[in-house]
Amino acid sequence: MSRNRLGDESSPYLIQHRDNPVHWWAWGPEALAEAKRTGKPILLSVGYSACHWCHVMAHESFEDEATAAVMNDLFVNIKVDREERPDIDAIYMGALHRLGQQGGWPLTMFLDADARPFWGGTYFPKQGAYGRPPFVDVLMRISNIYRQEPEKVAGNAEAIVHALKQRSVTDAETSVTHSLLREITQRLARVVDPIHGGITGTPKFPQWSFFWLLWRGAIRYSEQPAKAAVVKTLERICQGGIYDHLGGGFARYSVDEFWLAPHFEKMLYDNALLIDLMTEVWRETQSPLLEARVAETVDWLAREMVVEGGGFASALDADSEGEEGRFYVWSAAEIEAVLGAEQAAVFAAAYDVSPDGNWEGHTILNRLKAKGLDTPGKEKELAGMRAKLLDARAKRVRPGWDDKVLADWNGLMIAALARAGVVFDRAPWVTMAKSAFTFVEKTMTVSSRLVHSVRHGQGRAPATASDYANMIWAALRLFQATGESAYLETAEGWARVLDTHFWDDDTGGYFTAADDTHDVIVRLKPGSDDATPSANAVMLSNLALLSLLTGNQTYQQRAEAIARAFASDMAQNLAAHTGLLAASMDLLSPQLIVVASGEENNHELLKQLYALSMPGAAELTVTPAASSPPIAALDGKSPIDGKPTAYVCIGPECALPVTSAEALRNLIVELRSTTEGA
Repeated sequence: MSRNRLGDESSPYLIQHRDNPVHWWAWGPEALAEAKRTGKPILLSVGYSACHWCHVMAHESFEDEATAAVMNDLFVNIKVDREERPDIDAIYMGALHRLGQQGGWPLTMFLDADARPFWGGTYFPKQGAYGRPPFVDVLMRISNIYRQEPEKVAGNAEAIVHALKQRSVTDAETSVTHSLLREITQRLARVVDPIHGGITGTPKFPQWSFFWLLWRGAIRYSEQPAKAAVVKTLERICQGGIYDHLGGGFARYSVDEFWLAPHFEKMLYDNALLIDLMTEVWRETQSPLLEARVAETVDWLAREMVVEGGGFASALDADSEGEEGRFYVWSAAEIEAVLGAEQAAVFAAAYDVSPDGNWEGHTILNRLKAKGLDTPGKEKELAGMRAKLLDARAKRVRPGWDDKVLADWNGLMIAALARAGVVFDRAPWVTMAKSAFTFVEKTMTVSSRLVHSVRHGQGRAPATASDYANMIWAALRLFQATGESAYLETAEGWARVLDTHFWDDDTGGYFTAADDTHDVIVRLKPGSDDATPSANAVMLSNLALLSLLTGNQTYQQRAEAIARAFASDMAQNLAAHTGLLAASMDLLSPQLIVVASGEENNHELLKQLYALSMPGAAELTVTPAASSPPIAALDGKSPIDGKPTAYVCIGPECALPVTSAEALRNLIVELRSTTEGA
């Protein structure tokens, strides 16, 4: 029996707090009604299951009887899993930003009975530390202000809500052209750390939207510094401690400039986006390192992140046995005990193992001293050692597994797997993507509408625009991978739902929350980037692709409306909108490649296609055995004289078809950068 109202929740993060002495409520009308009934302010605590500092604050304060007593006496306390309700999190994180604070998790906000924020912060220590006051002192002060200065509280709340509703208005607008995109590609390349990769400074995040724009600009405009910056970044990430060299998969970010010491949580979305970027960069570089890391990460996904039914779980915790990273770090003695002295010496030289360690007296395995992989023979030897250590590590207490399935993050992974499976000729990866897609489509659909989150068959969080946008991306990638028209039809159906329930009829663009999501105090409409690409950026690309595939110009017009909706925002801060800028390339010059099989096998054409990067391109194959869907993109594209034939179109221009791999390569190299001077 839990001590509060979280015992019946489906979120693992909320369930973690069910035995707290704090009288937690889940977000909902009952909690808000309790605030009105009691006249108490609301303490809103937002976190997620893999968040280290969320665990710290929970242990210090929420598990403490004395602190809980103060919280229960003075506040109505509400717990929110930011991954389960990203719409709620975005509103109150935005409120904190408007209070002039940087933000982060745990997010601690104080609201009035109408759920309007009037003050807040992030982590508050039980005892004063890090320049922050003790948590109980904060609670007492906020409670006193709420009772004694209601006008001040109301004024703050009104000002913050007004600020949340307002979007920056300026006469300046950005017209996105190839010239601008080339210029921003050059500018962004200069902020990348030339030695260690990543954006210069600490901490370092993978920043997919940033590096996706950089790579697209590098290919489209033949910008070698940008290309080198992306390759350097991926090489360092793949060799750093942010990568799990035994089990595969990437942690969320590095606390240092070298990519050595991560915060150890593994998030589904980071791994999805990195698989996608590594796959595209591999096409250009044929890097054995990138190929290995993609395969190892997919192996990790299949081994540790698939829930019953085929969906993908959200995250693995950073902590185990109360310590961050304990599951992942080693001592030299532990490694020698598993491998023996001779193999341990070889392994130590390759993975930076020393008696003193490289992080808080322990060793984070890494290969930062090497640019790439060793010889095949040496790599085979090291793989055998890693397998032994992985078996030994499996006996440790594992980090917590957040097995809720999120539609938006699953969409990212499905899209990445579908493309990687085709590029690397790994049919099981496409099958895995199809299984996850079916899980979301069948298990996470209620009354023809997606839900955002499901765990063990339970879920009620309303879908956001990103759920639909990312799943449309997934459907379009699976359509390209399989040729099955049902995926295209599903993508079009979800696009109609987005247009009906999320579109801003006044100024364009998609709101985060649907028009029938009634428990949000404001409907946000972001175009800027976060750890994951914004729904508007993803949909700009999706709509351009739907227009290209179907010939329906309504999709093109809607994509253009998104670009106009955020033109003013982009004018003020181009670097904050790299996702939209990258997607704009699909609007300016959509790319289509069709390989039509004839009586001969089309393997050589496909092999050549996947040996060159065409980021953002629609890539379709037509085989005689398959009935091609009647779509505009395939009109008139058939084998010539029974030979496999490739068709390449950039924007409205299509080149003459080619039938040899060499001719296809020359054509792609020529056409993919024809707009560089535009």
